Order: sequence, then C-alpha cells, then structure tokens
Amino acid sequence: MINVRPYRGEDKALWDSFVRDSKNGTFLLERDFMEYHRDRFTDCSLMVWDDGKLIALLPANWEEATHTVWSHQGLTYGGLVMSNATTTRQAVDALAAIAHYCQDTMGARTLIYKAIPYIYSTQPSQEDLYALSRLNARKKWCLASTAVKTGSPLRMRTLRQRCVKKALEADCYVERVGDGDTERLREYWHMLENVLHTRHNLNPVHSVEEILLLMERFPANIRLYDVRRGERMVAGCIVFETTRVAHVQYIAAGEEGRACGALDLLFKHLISERYKGMAYLDFGVSTEDRGRTLNEGLIFQKEGFGGRTVCYDTYEVNLTAATAQQPTERIAYLSLARLNSRHQPELGERMARVAEDGWYLLGEWNKHFSREWATRCKRNCCVNCGNGLDALTLTLRAAKKIRGWKEGDDVIVPANTYIATILAVVRAGLHPVLCEPDEASALMTPEGAAACLTERTVALLPVHLYGRRCRMKGFRRLADERGFFLMDDCAQAHGIDDGRKCDIILPESDANCWSFYPGKNLGALGDAGAVTTDDALLARTIEEMANYGQARKYVNVHPGCNSRMDEMQAAALLLKLPVLEEENRKRREIALRYIEGIRNPEVKLPCKAEGAGESVWHIFPLRSKERDRLQLHLKDCGVETMIHYPIAPHRQEAMKGIAEGVFPVTDRWADEELSLPIAPYLTDEEAERVIKAVNSFEVKNEE
Repeated sequence: MINVRPYRGEDKALWDSFVRDSKNGTFLLERDFMEYHRDRFTDCSLMVWDDGKLIALLPANWEEATHTVWSHQGLTYGGLVMSNATTTRQAVDALAAIAHYCQDTMGARTLIYKAIPYIYSTQPSQEDLYALSRLNARKKWCLASTAVKTGSPLRMRTLRQRCVKKALEADCYVERVGDGDTERLREYWHMLENVLHTRHNLNPVHSVEEILLLMERFPANIRLYDVRRGERMVAGCIVFETTRVAHVQYIAAGEEGRACGALDLLFKHLISERYKGMAYLDFGVSTEDRGRTLNEGLIFQKEGFGGRTVCYDTYEVNLTAATAQQPTERIAYLSLARLNSRHQPELGERMARVAEDGWYLLGEWNKHFSREWATRCKRNCCVNCGNGLDALTLTLRAAKKIRGWKEGDDVIVPANTYIATILAVVRAGLHPVLCEPDEASALMTPEGAAACLTERTVALLPVHLYGRRCRMKGFRRLADERGFFLMDDCAQAHGIDDGRKCDIILPESDANCWSFYPGKNLGALGDAGAVTTDDALLARTIEEMANYGQARKYVNVHPGCNSRMDEMQAAALLLKLPVLEEENRKRREIALRYIEGIRNPEVKLPCKAEGAGESVWHIFPLRSKERDRLQLHLKDCGVETMIHYPIAPHRQEAMKGIAEGVFPVTDRWADEELSLPIAPYLTDEEAERVIKAVNSFEVKNEE
C-alpha cells in the first residue's frame, strides 16, 4: 500500500542514502545541499513508501501565498527520485498519492514539478513523466541545457577548434581557483554581474556571499575555474560536481575574453582534462525568461563541443482537478485500460518496437515467450496458438490422432464451465460427457468423473474454474488406472501451483491448455493461447496442426488450421510475466479481505483457499438466491459485477442433442453466482466500498 509522509530531520541519513543509490538522484538532491536554501523556502519534502519499503522521494518547497508545492525552487530540477527497483506502476501510484497528500493534508492547489533529465538516470525511461500525464499535467516552462557525454562526445566543430587555438595564441590559460581564495571569487563575481546586467539585463540568483558559503560548506563539490590572460581574468565558471555529472553554472566572459575565445578554451579544458572521467558534463541552461527565450549563441557554442541539447521541462498540476474523484465513482468489474496502464510506458514502447521489427508471426518474441512459459510451468515444451479454444481443440485433435481414438469417443468434462471447454471436444470430433461439480467449490472432482465413465471414455478434461485448483492427483490416478489421456483447462489458472510453491506447476496432466484472453490473470492485448506438455510428439503434432498442418513449409501432413500467436501478443505477455506472481498475491489479498469483511445472510461466500497455491482468484464468485436483486443493488452503489455463467452449457441451444441432461448443482450455480471485482489494481478503499455495498444489501419482504 502506498503511503506518503513528510521528511523529518531524523530521516537525513536514510534520505541521502536513497539519493546516492537511486537511479536518477545527484548530489544536488542530498539534504545538506537542499537545506542550504532553507532560509529562502519552506521545506515540505515528501517520502513515499510501498508496503513499508521506501520507493521514492520528492524534494519540495511550499509557497504559502499561492498554496503551491514546488519540486524544489532552489535547484535546477528536483523531480521524483526513484530507486532502480521502482516500477512504472509504483511511480504512477506514488505521484498520485503525492497529489492527494499535497491537497488533502497541506491544502495545496498547485504542484510545480521540475523533472530530472533522463540522461542522469541509470534507467532512461521516465516513469514520472508518464505519471504526470495521468494527472493531466501541462508543460509550464521549457529550459534547454547542453550536456556532453564525455565517454562518446559528438565531433568538435572546426569553428570551436579554431577558437581554442586563437585563445592559446593569445596566451590564455585555465586555472582552478584554490579553496578559500575569496579575492579571486569576488573578481570573477564582479565580471559575472557586469556581463549579466549589460548583456541580459539580469542579476545572479545568488550573491557572492552565498557562493562563498556554499564553497565553504561543500568544498569537495563546488569549484571555480577561470581563464586568465597574463594577470587579467577574462572568463570563468562555477562547477557543481556530483558522482556522475559535473554541472557548469554561471558561465561568463568579459569583452576581452569573448574576443579571444576564452570560453572555448575553458570548455575544451573541462571536457578533455578536468571531467573526462565523469559520465556527463552539463553546461547548464541556455534559455532565459523561464524558457521563453532561447539563447541560440550559447546553444551553438556548447553543441560545438560535442554536446546534446537536454530539456529541463517544468510541469504544472492542478491538484483540485487531478485528485477530484466522486465518492460514487463506478468501480468497474474489470478495466483493461487501467490494468494495462500499470505496464506503461514500457508496453507502448514494446509494441512500437515489434512494429518496427517488421516480423509479426512465428518470430523471436514467440520463441522467447514459449521458452519462458515452459520454464515457469515446469514443462519441457510450450506451443503457442491463436486462443484458448484452439489450445484445447488442437490438444484433443493431436491426442486423437496419436492415440488412435475413434470419432465420437467420450471425454469427461465439467457441466459447470465456460462453453469453450465443451466446444473444443465437439470440434475435435469427440463426444462431451458432462459431469456435475462439487456443490461448494463448483469444480469437477475425480469421484464425480469416475461416476460418469463409459466404455468409450478416452480422456478427462477438468477445469480450474474461477482460478481454483482441481484435485489433479486424484484425476491422475484415475487416468492411470484406466489408460485415459488427462489434460486440464487452465484458462483461469495462470500462476497456480500444486501447493508446494513451485511456480506454475500442474505436473499431473499430460497437457495444460492456456488462454491469454486480455482479461485473464496473464492477459495479452488480444486473443492468444498455448499448450504446455512434457510429451514432445504431442507438442510437435499440435505445432504442425496449428500452422496449416505443415511439417515444414508447404509440406502438409495434417488437415490443419491457422492458429498462431502474433508477435505483439507474445511481446506483451513477456512484459507482463514477471509481475504475474505479484498480481496474484494482490488478488489473494483482495479475496481474503472480501471473505473476512462480507457479512450478509443473503450471500454465500466461496470456499476460503487453504493455501496460497490453491487459487489465483481469477474470479471471486459469490452465491445468492437473490442474485439479480443483489446485482442491481451493487450497480446502484457504483459496483459493477458479472455472472459466470448465467446459462449453463447443457441449456444452450448450441448443445441440443450433444450435451444435454439434468444437472441441478450446475443450474444452481448458474442461477445464483455473482462475480465481484478482483483486479490487482483495486485499491484498499475500493475493496472496502465493495464490501460495504454487499453488506448493505437487504431483501425486503413484499406483502
């Protein structure tokens, strides 16, 4: 859970340690340097925690007159400082939580955010800018700086080389002013003030006394360099040194220095000698009047030394608009946009990369995902296909061919399932035999399947419905005793295990069939599916059948079909796979919160999972004899629900003459089941709203 609290004096060591180890912090954001400006601003810096772990810092100041929070007025930039482990989702949540904190606790109306340039990050993608877009931030000022990547600068322009030569011929040379040399600093400051006033009608932000105090407090970080011609100072600059970046500030040259190319000599000296071991040499902003005017002369000169223009953009967030949320805002059953936004901007970047690659089917992304999914499932083989229905159908067709099943042989399937499970049996030319589920769990059991066996039974097909694990060991024993093929429908069970915390492991099956429909625990951006197995012949046969029945190009050995996962889906799934375990953990937390919080005699709760591996809670299924009234009541409370599934397969017109019978347990589930929102992005507040809405439901007696 994201928690924001203000920085306190006792946090100094923790703050500085976090900055030093962060992916985008510099010396400028350590407390000693920030607190140098304390006499000018009221500090309101914030620390962000997620489940007790520090994930971000916001150096900030408070402006009482305008009720504005600035991400540090005294610094060129001061945005969200994050660790290398901070995810995009955490950055989005952190900035949203900061916005709420600033408004609710401090009464702030505006947040001015000065982003840290991406070049100073060890991971270049700027999650904070994406988070700002979610708050509808608008760009307020654009400051252009020029930075030289010292390890690989751009080519130095001929004009700049000539100016360096001109300065040397004029007997100019560069010196670092010694520590404590106040006379030399005052000489330089006098020149700086004169240049700023006469050429730009400006004054330095700092006074010479403040700079002296800074140099006294931070002797290892702040340097003064000057260019001299004989005994005369003709140019100079101040440099703030951090671990990776040297920040050049207050660059100035008098008339004589400009005439003889003194700044060119200074820049060349800093790049080639003084700071060649740094990652970057930042020559500072070249914009004036808060970015409204670009000093093209400075930009031209700096870029001539191999520099690249870098933007220090400042954003404004209207906190009233950004944090506005009506108390009755609808809680969607599942928002795919919200679900996928947790993976931005990486998801968009990856989709663009796939598009640019120009290879959209049966490519490297597919191969990579197959390997990763097989490994996570503890299987030797993974065959990708177009969707979950095809995964089931192709597995049955392949097993039918390999094992010599006859047309119309029986497959035992649960009566209470999504119709795709049964359709796959029919599509494979086999006959579905429906099995009543267990009343409490809604799952098919080995005992129930045994009671449904016929002389023509060839396979068992249990379904891990709602994300709850079936008793697979019992099915395995039954399959071994009778020589049946055992496969399972895992469309709702991504991340489930056998209770031994062994990743995604269902070793009892001959084949696991997966759907990656967008709403699944591991969902693509469209249709996609896969089969995992240890049977190499089965895997090869499925792979051939899915690609027009080809053993190799234009050599067709099966009457196959076209069922292929495209590269976009494989790339998206690979991006989401690393967070599957964490998202399932969040689903379990929400499920437990529902089970412990819902207290309503009109509602029957699902069985509580005995262990973490028993359910991944793809669906949280309530039961109520007043299901339809309950659903309308929750809708009025702003909670959207779904029914899984309102019409049992044996009552569907498509199953007439195929899978009919009397199934009272299945019918009761169809009449009473109601699914609550359980997406991993749900906040604690939203989960509590759901609980309160369910608990407030009453059945009024009609007289």
